[in-house]
Amino acid sequence: MNIRTINQIIKDTDYIHTSGTLQELQVARYLMDKCQQMGIHAYLEAFPVEMANVKMAKLMAYQNEEGEGTEVPCKGFKLCGSGSVEAPLYYMPNQDQVSLQKAKGKIVLVDSGMHHFLYQDLIKAGAAGFITYTGNVNFQDTDIDQSELRSFVRGDAPKILGAAINAKTAFELVKRKTKRVKIEVDQEEYEGESHNVIAEIPGTSDEWIVLTAHYDTVPLSRGSYDNMSGCIGVLEVLEALKEGAPHRYGIRAVFCGSEERGLLGSKAYTAAHKQDLDKVALNVNLDMIGSVMGKFIAVVSAEEALVSFIRYFAAKRGWGIDARTGVYSSDSTPFADGGVPALSFARITGPGQSNIHSRYDTPKILSAERLKEDGSFIAEFVKEMADAVCCPVKREMPEKIKEQLDEYLNRKRPEQ
Repeated sequence: MNIRTINQIIKDTDYIHTSGTLQELQVARYLMDKCQQMGIHAYLEAFPVEMANVKMAKLMAYQNEEGEGTEVPCKGFKLCGSGSVEAPLYYMPNQDQVSLQKAKGKIVLVDSGMHHFLYQDLIKAGAAGFITYTGNVNFQDTDIDQSELRSFVRGDAPKILGAAINAKTAFELVKRKTKRVKIEVDQEEYEGESHNVIAEIPGTSDEWIVLTAHYDTVPLSRGSYDNMSGCIGVLEVLEALKEGAPHRYGIRAVFCGSEERGLLGSKAYTAAHKQDLDKVALNVNLDMIGSVMGKFIAVVSAEEALVSFIRYFAAKRGWGIDARTGVYSSDSTPFADGGVPALSFARITGPGQSNIHSRYDTPKILSAERLKEDGSFIAEFVKEMADAVCCPVKREMPEKIKEQLDEYLNRKRPEQ
């Protein structure tokens, strides 16, 4: 793709498009059309997602045991149920057992987002409700992210009411030693639909290299960097590999929906195509590339030999890279968990150069020229693998990666 086309794609998708919404579907169809315009067969594959419409959310703060409270700005957690709860406020900066013992009957304010083991611990401790916060106490904006109680966070535990606030509000609640709070949430919960966009360039064998990149955003973000940049990278690879096709391995691109809600698109894809995963030689995931500043990285969920090969491949082309093994928090993870060698390419910005999952993820973070360069390097790598007589990467997941997958997917509590 030329620079003009890349800039046009960035412009055309420069709006919020969250999981399960008409806007997300609009971007899915846009990406499908882009593939079809290249002459590449592409289609949508739907999957169900939990949805909620929060009709009302209120958080009241009380400085004394008696007396009138003050309403503070909040957003109710989606999928946490409806109702009202009032209890003493407990700020819990630590998550050790001593701190958790004090959570019984309290509405707990935590410094982190709500993750699986924290939620399970709060339920076990008898917490009455919870509050999280987003943003930065030093930023001018007072944005509040629309959070949700995700199904893999809740697990089989009961629902308790939750609210999200801005970091400044959290600071003031603690500084003023707020005695108690009241959370009210009224919402409609229902099953919605999200989509993966699948595009294919068949090879001469029945095996595939699968490219992935998610296209959805969080509620506050236009998602130019995270992750329309990755989608543009996949389009760049498809265009490059369409020339000279067929290759030994077919190329299948999966533009994943609902990644921001816990990799739902890639999880849905690997579950629906579980019987075909043994035909996938390699997964190459793109999540955040093309930024004006930042280092280029590769995180490999496979044998160490692939890291060495990537370093060699990059050095031969004069391409700086930081390659290592590990589990990357993106759509490569469900493939690795399904036994497919997987890696993620990304260009990660330095401190203060970008803020994803916020209003600050806009086109100005990106460089079309850098996107072209990143996409071209990744296309060269994928072509090298696609034309191999036999993909050299072993389908054996190292024990260290298996352990990291267990922790990431909440099957094992991370070591403290």
